[in-house]
Amino acid sequence: MDEIKDSTLSEEIDRLHAEHHRYAQRLEELLQKPYLSEDEQLEEVRLKKLKLHAKDLIFALEHRAAAVA
Repeated sequence: MDEIKDSTLSEEIDRLHAEHHRYAQRLEELLQKPYLSEDEQLEEVRLKKLKLHAKDLIFALEHRAAAVA
């Protein structure tokens, strides 16, 4: 049973790392542009918030995994 929880937790952490990476890549694409449209500016703000949220979740899950281990 604990192996299933560990596996699920690990999979969730991996998924969040992938999300965080996608957000970072898209932000990098936007930052390469000399000028951002209003929509792109809003997307930049949204992506920064999503990236930070993913990082916070990763941190919390990793600490939960360490506490369980």
